[in-house]
Amino acid sequence: MKTVQLKKYKNTDWEYISEKLILKSPLVLVFGNRYLLENHNIYEEVKTLFEDGHIVFGSTSGDITAGEVDDESITITAIEFEKSSFLIQTINVLETKENSFEIGKMLIDKLPKEQLKHVFVVSEGSFTNGSQLTEGMNAATQDNLLITGALCGDAARFEKTLSSYNENPKPGEIVAIGLYGESLEVSFSINGGWTPFGPERIVTKSDKNILYELDDKPALDLYKKYLGEKSNELPGAALLYPLKVKATENTHSIVRTILNINEDDNSMILAGDIIQGAKVQLMMTNVDNIVNASEIAAIHASETRKEKPELAILVSCIGRKLVLDQRVEEEIEEVVEVVGNTTTVCGLYSYGEIAPFVGEQSCQLHNQTMTITLISE
Repeated sequence: MKTVQLKKYKNTDWEYISEKLILKSPLVLVFGNRYLLENHNIYEEVKTLFEDGHIVFGSTSGDITAGEVDDESITITAIEFEKSSFLIQTINVLETKENSFEIGKMLIDKLPKEQLKHVFVVSEGSFTNGSQLTEGMNAATQDNLLITGALCGDAARFEKTLSSYNENPKPGEIVAIGLYGESLEVSFSINGGWTPFGPERIVTKSDKNILYELDDKPALDLYKKYLGEKSNELPGAALLYPLKVKATENTHSIVRTILNINEDDNSMILAGDIIQGAKVQLMMTNVDNIVNASEIAAIHASETRKEKPELAILVSCIGRKLVLDQRVEEEIEEVVEVVGNTTTVCGLYSYGEIAPFVGEQSCQLHNQTMTITLISE
């Protein structure tokens, strides 16, 4: 595997942040600021750099390279696979009438299954029900294929997300990158670092990703009560106080970010589905817990490997970034320290992280989590 990385800021030229190499038919991951990706020349710019490249765009809430997080930039990571191959398929949620479950299933069904080792998904983050998307992808694989990825971001604005394959970034696009070959070794891990507090409540009324009632009381009223004065900062403050959600039939708890609130009906709009009967607790964290969680995720992703990783794709959450603030790069530095300086690191801060629970195969939508995918040939 050979990799090349470049970066640019507004009104600057592309600069190499790695050794300049000539790559053959590379996978080109382009992560960056949504406003910069709206430049109508952006695809042609990248195509000029990698004429035979397969170019995947994704808007972010911060793009990641080794030890660095940038908000006002675009980062390119180009990868030449020397012993394996890849195939890319897309679906646009604005151009199909199917629901998110069917879209997920259709997307994975587009990929030939022979020697398919891993799928990395770059999904738009504005219109898709991420919970249903992952369930649909699992249904297409009988839960026997490792799928990781991200819902694209737009800083903390939540206005518009963009993604695409071999064209200018656009709304509604979901991109699936299938990696093929016996020589591939792919490992992953996730970790959050959030701590539940307060009493456990039962979801007594919900509809998909909208939470209406907890213990037969208006959900938003209860949430505001626990936030106290910070409730005046909603919905932004909700990113710092997500929910721990556990359905009765599941062995694992899911962290769910609150994306918005509705004062009219006292409801909360979550980043994923929440079913009636589930148990819910508020969560909180601090910088040290988040940084430690990233280190633990990196250790777990590394310890099962036979070969040293050549590429690390990190997907972390906008909520974690807001907590870390000026210390945001510390969680990336912890990962780099574990995987090693010779491993190419790229990634993004997202509106949702896609990966299985550790020790499982079926992918899930996570929030407030560091997700690490390690790849080598």
